[in-house]
Amino acid sequence: MSQTYDCVVIGGGPAGSTVATLVAQKGHKTLLVERTRFPRFHIGESLMPETYWVFKRLNMLPKMKASHFVKKYSVQFTNASGKDSQPFYFDAKVPHECSQTWQIVRSEFDQMMLDNAAEHGVEVWSETNVADVLLEPSGGDLPKATGVVVTRPGEEPRTINAKVVVDATGTNALLSKKLNIRKRDPMLRKAAVFSHYRGARRDEGKNEGATLVLATPNQDGWFWYIPLPNDIVSIGVVGEPERLLQNRGTPEQVLEEEIRNCRGLEGRMANAQRVAEVRVLSDFSYRATRCAGDGWVLVGDAFGFLDPIYSSGVFLAMKSGQMAADAITEAFAKNDFSAEQLGKWGPELSEGMQAIRKIVYAYYTKGFSFGRFVRAFPEHQHKITELLVGDVFRPEIKTVFEALETMIPLPTPIPLESPAPAAVS
Repeated sequence: MSQTYDCVVIGGGPAGSTVATLVAQKGHKTLLVERTRFPRFHIGESLMPETYWVFKRLNMLPKMKASHFVKKYSVQFTNASGKDSQPFYFDAKVPHECSQTWQIVRSEFDQMMLDNAAEHGVEVWSETNVADVLLEPSGGDLPKATGVVVTRPGEEPRTINAKVVVDATGTNALLSKKLNIRKRDPMLRKAAVFSHYRGARRDEGKNEGATLVLATPNQDGWFWYIPLPNDIVSIGVVGEPERLLQNRGTPEQVLEEEIRNCRGLEGRMANAQRVAEVRVLSDFSYRATRCAGDGWVLVGDAFGFLDPIYSSGVFLAMKSGQMAADAITEAFAKNDFSAEQLGKWGPELSEGMQAIRKIVYAYYTKGFSFGRFVRAFPEHQHKITELLVGDVFRPEIKTVFEALETMIPLPTPIPLESPAPAAVS
């Protein structure tokens, strides 16, 4: 049994829902397959303000404004001795509603995004597993995708043919693993241990919804502290896997000990009670060397994942989904489903990811602090705020890294390879 769609999207998270919605808006027959049934737990709860513009194109802004998600106006850093920085207010440079964003409950948010895709004409199949991506020789160095084979409970496997297959499978990274084009970032091998707590102290007023980034005592890791609805705070510690996961006892013991030792959490956790299981993620930060091939595209975490210190995950997922959707709709207009056409957005996204990657490296550099940097280069304070907002795609933002590099070494870019030309017969 086989069916034909214009576009098949594998994965119903923020990246998959974004690309599917925007392609369907242009009238193309779009199928989104998701292996689980939503709602389901997911980490990545803090948004960057630049998601505003993608929400606008998705017609999601009214739903976000009507939600009970906590409003986020700033980010604040706490050093190893427990001293708080001044908040980086997002509206300091741009006094517009786009400078306010949200702290989201991912189970609810992802369901909202998936429902929105369906409302825009996307056919959504939940509890549907992609058993295989159909590939055939393309004449280049990587194969061409022509569709997928899916399995649904109680049904025989079926073949779905499509002009474009979008991999939005998150960290499972179905296609990049299959094609062996995924490269880990060796300097950002980290693990995270995290849970949810009720009764943890929040700041007052405009700072109530701020994301806090708190250094561990020896600057060998950091905590996130994200206020969520219903008096819940998401708290997690990030550090090298060897330090957090080896010879430390259970994840519960590790998280409790790390919280006790974090000076910045003193007082905040006095009346807090854990209300969820403790979870562990390890060995993240990677990127594929291609974002597309003939007939296929990678978006979101399927393309690359950065250390979550600046809450860039959902923003980059949605932004890559938007960029990919624009290339896909143009491909239909041109009847050109080549790697060059489908991946034309890759260099721009990679530049933005590299900007965020540089400030991630800066944070992990011993002795560095953004407070010290701003004191040395006060003219760049607004640019740091712009980076934290997610405004990372303008060429002007690069000037901040010229100053930053006078204080610390910065990483070289991870190359984005161009598709090899087809052999001439």
